[in-house]
Amino acid sequence: MKSKFYTYILASYSRRLYIGVTRNLKQRVEQHKAGTGSKFTSRYAIKYLVYFESFQYVDQAIQREKQLKGLDRSKKLTLVESVNPDYVDLVEL
Repeated sequence: MKSKFYTYILASYSRRLYIGVTRNLKQRVEQHKAGTGSKFTSRYAIKYLVYFESFQYVDQAIQREKQLKGLDRSKKLTLVESVNPDYVDLVEL
């Protein structure tokens, strides 16, 4: 059985972004929604899953997280909008 790891982007209503890595995407997003995911996401109400990618190995997910974090804000927004232009909360689908 293949392991799955995820690199994900959360957004707030005002489009403040958070990028992270997890093995259990649904559980991790639920933690962010409950305010226990991180201080940053809790402080800025960043709780909508707007983008994610899956990987077989954790090192691939971490590498992609670092790559995404290195992008400037406009490129991050362009990436999200290329697959989710309306910023629909993907965890609800």
